[in-house]
This record gives sequence, structure tokens and C-alpha cells, in this order.
Amino acid sequence: MDSSWFAPVAALIRNRGAPESAAALASLVGLAVRHEGTCLLAFHRERTPEVLHHTLEPAGASHYLDRYLAGPYLLDPLFQLSQQSIKPGICRYRDATPDRFRSSEYYRQYCEQTHLTDEIDYLVDTGGGTTIAFVVGRRTRRFSQAEVMRLNDMVDVVHAAMRNTWNHHQRQAPGSRDADLSHLRLTRCFDRFGEGVLTERERQITQLLLRGHSTKSVARELRIAPGTVMVHKRNLFSKLGISSQYELFSRFIDALTAH
Repeated sequence: MDSSWFAPVAALIRNRGAPESAAALASLVGLAVRHEGTCLLAFHRERTPEVLHHTLEPAGASHYLDRYLAGPYLLDPLFQLSQQSIKPGICRYRDATPDRFRSSEYYRQYCEQTHLTDEIDYLVDTGGGTTIAFVVGRRTRRFSQAEVMRLNDMVDVVHAAMRNTWNHHQRQAPGSRDADLSHLRLTRCFDRFGEGVLTERERQITQLLLRGHSTKSVARELRIAPGTVMVHKRNLFSKLGISSQYELFSRFIDALTAH
């Protein structure tokens, strides 16, 4: 370790507040691997996600704070992973995505806008239905095996800093533990999308398609034959009066904004 590590480590130890702790964490990780942006988010079971800190340019910040948090976060594989009872402490984003995720409209309209080529995510369960995630992004090229190993070696330090930041955030700006009506509305809209028009099985398939699953992946998830999925897909497209994944996604976004 050279002297460049001392200042961010000292900032982590000082623990003067959430902004300083998060900024020190971003600086420390930046010494281990070159990256083009970090973001610290809190994913809640019953509340809209919070962006606690980021090093994104204003356009990227607006993308997360406005468009992402308006509802499409429900389709984010990282959000889905955060809601699982068992989750990894660190993962590569592309390893946690469905097989056709990069062909999904969510990816094209949200992930692609950030221009990230690769992403490593740290996850910490804080209890009370909240999981915090620290995103380390790369735009120019993927992280090398050596860089991934360095990020893995730092997992204990990063997790400790994430917990400290969250604790500071809770003390300085305690959020309500009550259910967030906006989040409940969006979740209900997602769960009920197509209700009254589609069968329960068709709605299950619709949700998986929106999240980026292929026909084969949907079949595996629901334990049915791929041919059966194709029949259901044709039927649900016909009932919704659409002919493409783009139109399906547009209908879903329209439903979110209408409620």
C-alpha cells in the first residue's frame, strides 16, 4: 500500500457523516481499480429506493433520480437481487441478469443510457427490509480478472464502509419505516399489469418478459415447455393488441405513469 491510500482510509475512520464516508469509499475503490462512476443505493422492501451518493455527471444523476426511481427500478436485476433472502456480498451485474436482458427494452432505455460496459456490485443486508448496494461502473472496457480479484479482496472493508454510511444516513436523515405509498402503488401496478385481460399464467410470463427472460428462460422459471410459453406469448400479445417487446414495455411504462 502506498501513501495515496492514507487519506481515504483516514476519511473512512473519521466517520464524520454519510457524505464523507461515501466519498471516501468511492476514493478508496478508485485506488484499487480505475472506474468511471460509483453509486450507493438503498433498496427497501416497502419503500422507493434511495440514492445515497454518486459520482455520476449531472445527466447520469438525473437519469437515476428521475427516470429510474419513477418505477422502472422494479425491472432492475440488482433491485430483484436485493429483495432475495439470500444474496451475494459481491457480484458482477451481467452475471445476475436474465439471458435476454441486453435485448430487453429496460436495458435499452435505462441501462444503455449509462453507457456502462461492466459493473461490479457490493450488497449488504442492513436488516429491517433494507439492502444497500454499492455500484462500481466501467465504461471503456470490462474489468480484468485481476481487477475483479482486487475488488473481491476489498469486500470486508467496502461492506464495513457501506454499513457506516447507512448508519450515518439513518441518524442524519431518518426515513419513515412505514410503507411508501408510491412504492406500493408501483409494485401493485407491476403485479396487476394486464389484470382483467390476461390470465394469471399470461401475467406471470409478461412479468418475466419485461425483466429480460427469453422463452427458454421463462419455461425454466415456470417449469413448463418452451412451446407452451410461445402459445401464451402469442395470446397475451393478441389480447394486449401489440406485436413486439417494445410495445409491451411501452404499455407497462404507460401503466406506471397512469397510476
